[in-house]
Amino acid sequence: MGRTTAPVPNEHLNVQLNGNNLKYAICKENGYYNKEQKNSTENGAGPPSSQKRFQRPESFEQAPMYVAVMTYLGFGIVTLFGYFRDFLRAVGLEKCHIAKEREEQKDFVPLYQDFENFYTRNLYMRVRDNWNRPICSLPGPVFDVMERVSPDYNWTFRLTGKTIDNVINMGSYNYLGFAENDADFMKTVADRTQQYGLGVCSTRQEMGNLVIHGELEQLVATFLGVESSMAMGMGFATNSMNIPALVGKGCLILSDELNHTSLILGARLSGATIRVFKHNNMQSLERLLREAVCSGQPRTHRPWKKIMIMVEGIYSMEGSVVRLPDIVALKKKYKAYLYLDEAHSIGAVGPTGRGVTELFGLDPSDIDVMMGTFTKSFGAAGGYIAGKKELVDYLRSHSHSAVYASAMSPPITEQILRAMKCIMGLDGTTVGQARVHQLAENTRYFRSRLQEMGFIIYGNDDSPVVPILLYMPGKVV
Repeated sequence: MGRTTAPVPNEHLNVQLNGNNLKYAICKENGYYNKEQKNSTENGAGPPSSQKRFQRPESFEQAPMYVAVMTYLGFGIVTLFGYFRDFLRAVGLEKCHIAKEREEQKDFVPLYQDFENFYTRNLYMRVRDNWNRPICSLPGPVFDVMERVSPDYNWTFRLTGKTIDNVINMGSYNYLGFAENDADFMKTVADRTQQYGLGVCSTRQEMGNLVIHGELEQLVATFLGVESSMAMGMGFATNSMNIPALVGKGCLILSDELNHTSLILGARLSGATIRVFKHNNMQSLERLLREAVCSGQPRTHRPWKKIMIMVEGIYSMEGSVVRLPDIVALKKKYKAYLYLDEAHSIGAVGPTGRGVTELFGLDPSDIDVMMGTFTKSFGAAGGYIAGKKELVDYLRSHSHSAVYASAMSPPITEQILRAMKCIMGLDGTTVGQARVHQLAENTRYFRSRLQEMGFIIYGNDDSPVVPILLYMPGKVV
């Protein structure tokens, strides 16, 4: 499984671009990659020669005053009516659909936190039909969704048995279009399935260590330009289960305030002290680093065992790109470690898709722990940890994800191999590089056209995650 996020808040809508040409996409068959591009060597997909890294700053435009006032007014009205409807439910004048305690359990400590679900209950439910819709095709530029109806204002749904065809896909993380259904491309995956089956049913330390797992890890290390790597079957667990193996009590984690939930969970599970710095704010980070080095641990003032900075390459809800050169400089200055999560940047940015280290022209050895997932650009599942050989060898025997989790499924492993080889050009074609360049072109074109149309968007010009600020709840639908 890959990363998931909570329902998109009503004040903004995130759009993820994939590697299909937004300007000229003609999708004859839903979910199928255009075979005319299969053997293309040029396709006009190269990056513009004048491209410069971060030529334009990240955009975080503020809303006009009247929009802000109307937004607050709208949320205020919704909140007042929400409290009123909660009162009607409490006195029995309106049917209550939320989970609640049984009568015989009234004396128990409440299992469900009713107040914490206020937003979900009174606002999200009113527009819930726009999200988590079941799809019944591949996540291509367009896909098919299953039609559903609700008899109780979106609390429950019933499928009608019909499908709505060719719906524009604006929410998939299928950045490079590798989640495709082409018999020629997928032949190696089918062969691996015939050879190994669908699952290993064992951990890597027991009987689940296959030859292709080692092949994948070697290829990932080569792709990233590091000494070694370790692959795991779940992207979320790559963070949450490996961070506790790297830091613990007596260690300090400096975490960006907009880090993903998996990073936050891993930091909390580690038992280390956590301090949060403002998003991409180097002054805030340096202030915490200086204080950590000068003051040490609370009360005892002993030096911290480790200081680890945790950031993401591309932030999945804001579309911003990490200020990696500045963070690397601070890390070296204060002798800290750097943990880089490239779930959304690996394969999606950089001239050859090697992530933010390539985007900034940095040496991968400057990053102590490189993490990424295979759920986005590679159209598969799972994640990796990469870096020095000593680091990876240590995690193989100490990480809960490596010791207890089932090994990666063979067909998924082969899917990652074939996608990565395609990006690297090891399959003898330039299809992979064409897709990387096309994604960059789509990103810049889509962002510029939205700005021309007057939309307020967030993030960096190189980021394929494009948050569109809609502000007023009623506009989201």
